[in-house]
Amino acid sequence: MIVVAGEALIDLVPQGAPQLPGAGGAPGLPALAPRLGGGPYNTAVALGRLGSPVAFCSRVSRDAFGEALLGGLRAAGVDTAYVESGPEPTTLAVASIGADGSAGYSFYVEGTADRLFEAPDELPDGVRAMSFGTCSLVLEPGASAYEELMRRAAARGICTALDPNIRAGLIPDADAYRARFKSWLPSVSLLKLSREDADWLGGTPHEWLAAGPAAVVVTRGGDGLSLYTRGGTEVHVPGERVDVVDTIGAGDTVNAALLHGLAARDALSADALADLPDATAADVLRFAARAAALTCSRAGAEPPYAAELDRFA
Repeated sequence: MIVVAGEALIDLVPQGAPQLPGAGGAPGLPALAPRLGGGPYNTAVALGRLGSPVAFCSRVSRDAFGEALLGGLRAAGVDTAYVESGPEPTTLAVASIGADGSAGYSFYVEGTADRLFEAPDELPDGVRAMSFGTCSLVLEPGASAYEELMRRAAARGICTALDPNIRAGLIPDADAYRARFKSWLPSVSLLKLSREDADWLGGTPHEWLAAGPAAVVVTRGGDGLSLYTRGGTEVHVPGERVDVVDTIGAGDTVNAALLHGLAARDALSADALADLPDATAADVLRFAARAAALTCSRAGAEPPYAAELDRFA
């Protein structure tokens, strides 16, 4: 089983052109449609849709949004036994979509449920890997609980994946966060980050590998993905060409596809990642590129099912 730990929230995604005066909405503003989201949430759903045994570890609200989030997990076949609940509201992320389909976000996070996550006393039996990232590793007090969980998993020899998925507007002290990020690396087996994340954090794949991870994946949008390993593997694959609606959930889909592909090849361990053969790395990256392209071809975070990827191949 793969366990994904982190936030679940609601993305409010613009629909169509800004409304006109007298249309019943706020003039000059687009209508906003609620979509299930959050980087770790999307990763868990994507893993479930791909057919991986997966559980989600988080805290959600008991409000209508929280119930919808749980429903989305169950519909994707995700185990929700490790999801806490509380009376606090659900985090909201208001998306803005650029002309190229890229997404920016404004967050409403004060007093929300996912910030109050507490690490479980025990990890599930049979865990092959755990995935962490995004807002959950920024917003306290939950961030420290997720960090504790990541360190505990690494100490047990569980393969740990990290996607920092930087949301700079949520980070009050950039230098402190960069230092904290570096402190996580000895507990990380697989580091995945976007080109934009890499630029913001500073450093190179080889510097990150030297700090702890067995493998690093860097995504470059439509230009593809690159993988570097401690054993010297360096593989680059191009992106898949699609008509992009938006990029919401694309990176999260890459996370899931990487974990699913590696699990299928019995490579979900630090040792296996460090010595990943070039051909295996290329196959996994191409699979992730196809999965991300399908997500970009539709609105919101809608990762593909395994059957869709088979048809897309």
